[in-house]
Amino acid sequence: MAVLTLGCKLNQSDSEALARRLAGEGVRVVDRPVRGAQAFVINTCSVTHVADRKARHLVRLARRLSPDAEIVLTGCYAETAPADIAGVIGADAVLANAEKPQIAERLLSRLEDRGDPYAGCPTPVRPTGPSGNPLRTRAFIKIQEGCDELCAFCIVPYTRGREQSVPIADVVSQVQEREADGVLEVVLTGTQLGNYGRDLGWPREEQGPRRLLAELLQRTSLPRIRTSSLQAQDIGTHLLALWSDPRLCPHFHIPLQSGSDAVLGPMRRRYSADEYRRAVSLIRKHLPAAAITTDVIAGFPGETDADFEATLRLCEESSFADMHCFPYSRRPHTGADRMDGHLPPQTRRERLERLLTLQKRSSKAHRQGRLGDTADVLWEEQTEGRWQGLTGDYVRVYASSDSDLTNRLTAARLERLEGEGVYGVPAPP
Repeated sequence: MAVLTLGCKLNQSDSEALARRLAGEGVRVVDRPVRGAQAFVINTCSVTHVADRKARHLVRLARRLSPDAEIVLTGCYAETAPADIAGVIGADAVLANAEKPQIAERLLSRLEDRGDPYAGCPTPVRPTGPSGNPLRTRAFIKIQEGCDELCAFCIVPYTRGREQSVPIADVVSQVQEREADGVLEVVLTGTQLGNYGRDLGWPREEQGPRRLLAELLQRTSLPRIRTSSLQAQDIGTHLLALWSDPRLCPHFHIPLQSGSDAVLGPMRRRYSADEYRRAVSLIRKHLPAAAITTDVIAGFPGETDADFEATLRLCEESSFADMHCFPYSRRPHTGADRMDGHLPPQTRRERLERLLTLQKRSSKAHRQGRLGDTADVLWEEQTEGRWQGLTGDYVRVYASSDSDLTNRLTAARLERLEGEGVYGVPAPP
């Protein structure tokens, strides 16, 4: 069976949970399109029209690879797609995000009817851990679902619903299970990590993320814990104080979206450009070596040339380790969809290209600044004779080694730039 994932780390967490459930029942699970798989689950994104197109492409690809396979389309595109999309693109079922818990049982029933769930499916992409579940060096743990913020450009509140936090005891238990499987890093995911605990009645001054991280540091021994994303307004001295524990990865993903208050206001973001600057400065003060990455949107409705130049300036000032840049994509059910001032596609493309040029320069500068350092690298896999893994500050490292580095955390000297990462020399085992 193939479980294919598009989009955010929430989807990656959902797909991982499904794969663990199926593997626990003896099903062979892979995470790429393969010929002969008896079933495909395609966990989709709908943040842009491009993501929608990728979802449709994967369904059609799966049907070509395995004409008789059971194909289930789920995720955010399943929430926004037309009612007849399954028949049009060849899926057998379209299940909303809330129906994801039903997928395992549906597929297990289908596979039981068809016979051996191993038939026709190649060896799993990843080895298994001590429990028999697929071994992943990095596990995605969903701590929070949904969003109450209603940013004007974002469809997530429509596709994911209201905020719901996973109780601390459940999060700790999941992390401990991953530890037992040999996982060395967990990534805490959610739509609004900074609002963790708000729906449980915790006052904001308790800082839900801080409370959760403190519990995980105390009750688990995992060598790496990473947060997927925080907002500028979430960054404070009490939270950053936890990073004195080296188990917390020195990497902060802080979405910017725009560097102009004239755009941030209509976007319904809860910070100003100067408040964003203060958050970046606070991280730099407490953790000078930390990497800060971000998201930026080009061409939001009403964005002027001056607004866009302000965004470029703030991005340059912030010296981001990396930037995820997107052209504004008109989405139904969002506030921005009803706004005046939508910009021509050509303007959005031109602004995106300027952001991407800055992104390449900024990313290269961050990686160059790491050359000559010795960093701990969590090695994930070997592809075409080359090992690859990640540093704590999210730099991709490539290496040549005759040793088996799978799921090992080792020191490596970072020697030169290579592609979008760096080339490193692992310390002798």
